[in-house]
Amino acid sequence: MKLKRWIYYLLPALGTLFCLWYIKEATCDIVYTDYIRLVNKYLPDVWSAENFFRPDVLTRIPVCYLGRIINVYFFNYSTTFDMGLGALGLGLSALVLGRYCDKKQVGLVWFSFLMFLLFGLNKWEMLTNGSGWPHFLAFGCFYYHYLVFDRVLYGEEKKHDRILLLALPALITILVAGPYCAVYSVVLILSCAFACLSGRLDKRYCMAGVASVVIPLLLYMWSNSYAYEDHDGAIKISLGEMFLERPEFFPNFLVRSMASMVVGEETIRELVEKGLLSDNGVYLMGVLLAGGYLLALYLNVRCRLYERTLVPLMLLFAGMGNHGIILVSRYIFGREEYGMSSRYALQYQAGVLGMVLTFALVWKVAEWSRMAVLAFCLMLLIGHGYTNYRELQKAPYREEYGENIARAALQYEILSDDELRRTFDYREGREESAADVRRALGILKEHGWNVFGRQ
Repeated sequence: MKLKRWIYYLLPALGTLFCLWYIKEATCDIVYTDYIRLVNKYLPDVWSAENFFRPDVLTRIPVCYLGRIINVYFFNYSTTFDMGLGALGLGLSALVLGRYCDKKQVGLVWFSFLMFLLFGLNKWEMLTNGSGWPHFLAFGCFYYHYLVFDRVLYGEEKKHDRILLLALPALITILVAGPYCAVYSVVLILSCAFACLSGRLDKRYCMAGVASVVIPLLLYMWSNSYAYEDHDGAIKISLGEMFLERPEFFPNFLVRSMASMVVGEETIRELVEKGLLSDNGVYLMGVLLAGGYLLALYLNVRCRLYERTLVPLMLLFAGMGNHGIILVSRYIFGREEYGMSSRYALQYQAGVLGMVLTFALVWKVAEWSRMAVLAFCLMLLIGHGYTNYRELQKAPYREEYGENIARAALQYEILSDDELRRTFDYREGREESAADVRRALGILKEHGWNVFGRQ
């Protein structure tokens, strides 16, 4: 029995080690793309008060400041260090889910499948771009909050859990969540409403819970009002204008984004280019994933799963919310396939995890739906398995790509503007981007950081 319980903690550790190994095999410790902007904005003086005390500081995710300070002082500004933090953040999500599955007695086969999906390489772009490490930490924090809320809601609370519930939204929203706080906050508000209406929590406590969520959310929104967003390649068109001009864009965007959670975006593109998958096939995968959402929602209601636990529903609503918010915030790029990007897989993943947890928890009492559940899970298994296979094949080429950038960095002073923009993948359509690259590499060279500290 003890061995079985250890599996719920061993698999998250093994998954984290797998991601760390993948980072080692697929990346090179070199500054490029988003890091150019970060170096120019925050280095060399990581203690600069100007960067700390500014109204838009919450949009810059305050925990990044601490990570940057540690990185500069102990690791010579290593992108590999940041990528490692991302893998550890993903491991935190797995550990929280492992704790939940242990308490809810989720079968080991189901839990293994959950970990297989959680550590899937459809998130390769996030794993190999260290600047996104706080996002992994954010989702680990979200899942932990859901877990504590579930404990309190169903009479399993520990000492100080109620105090923790009121404190977590402020800590997570202000320090870690960044733009992801919107969906996180909506999920918590809906959960508090359910707790109040079902009589599981006192009305006054639920109101306090809502206030603890709304106040930091409003603070973040205030901070965000001072932020200047400069999207490369965006078109200037309102949401309403886009809907009137291209009404088909929105359902197509959503369905394609859902397809990317069956097979990774880059793998889908390869299959389409080889003629092995048609556009209709892509849309079919998206529709099937949407069907998985509907099936999981139906089973939550039909089997009254919400009377035992709310975490699966919270994850489902988080996944759906992330699909929606990415549509609303990224329609400005005018491409239906934009929402399929690997960088969004971490956000979409919450919904898939919610589906699998629902299926696992109702498996014994929903015999009539087992064939549909098995077929859906088989689709996810094959899709994620093939995506992992292809990404592992590409790992050496991704590392080689990084090594080429590292060699270019050492001779950046003699490269042309076009070579700098193209090689460092930094805003190629902008004239000033080459100067930005030179400025960033000059800062690193002057202080012997990153690639310049390994000569």
